[in-house]
Amino acid sequence: MTDLRESVESVEQLAAVWRAMVLDRDANADVRDLPGIAVRWADCRFAFWNCVTLTDVGARAETVGQRLNQAADIMRSKKHPGFLWLFEDLLDDGARSALGSAAERAGLQDAFAGTGMAGDLLPIPEPAHPDLTFVRVTTDEQLRAYADINSRGYGFPLEHGRDGLVGSTLWKNEVYAYLGMRGDVPVACAGAVEAEGRLFVVLVATDPRWQRRGYGEAVTRKALYEGARATGLTRATLHATAAGAPVYPRIGFEPNSSIRFYGLKD
Repeated sequence: MTDLRESVESVEQLAAVWRAMVLDRDANADVRDLPGIAVRWADCRFAFWNCVTLTDVGARAETVGQRLNQAADIMRSKKHPGFLWLFEDLLDDGARSALGSAAERAGLQDAFAGTGMAGDLLPIPEPAHPDLTFVRVTTDEQLRAYADINSRGYGFPLEHGRDGLVGSTLWKNEVYAYLGMRGDVPVACAGAVEAEGRLFVVLVATDPRWQRRGYGEAVTRKALYEGARATGLTRATLHATAAGAPVYPRIGFEPNSSIRFYGLKD
């Protein structure tokens, strides 16, 4: 059985990192910590920066139903859509069994699945890939390329990713954000940021035209390598989509809680 401490760590890492990310995007972003709910909502077009998550540990079905209704109401009050991130291991068995029907009643629909992961895996060897060179993101042009790779990788319009990232000082200065370059073409990207004594891996993506070549893994290793070298941290965390989940155990990550991502019903 999954160690619940790692599931708690996973949701706490989300709350900590997303607070910084959405406040970087908008100093007036909604970053409330309510009973059982953390709101991290920039209300921009980049849907990943619009986030609500449930924080109760061992929550029962009745409580989860109430939290889902409240979370859905918060989401409806916003201009731009986003996601409810639900860490399933934080629910008790009854709440997990009733989750589908409770989400339906709250007006939420399943969007996609993910997995929290962590590991005491740092430092790692300096990475290399025969096709790639690595460039740290320090300019607006590089950050736009990073945003565009994420938009293409996750199926968002290009302007949505740019709305979330372009102009950020955090991403150019505090995130160990790297592009994987094939010649002069950016094809993959990954970032790592310090969060409460860990390195949190964030916004890993590969341009769909260049997938299944190991580029995402290579650039993730680069972000971790440089982040660990700069900070001396030894533990890393991340949240993987189903598509990306097979990559990270090869680096040394171990899965903890499964994650459900919900959006509002149309």
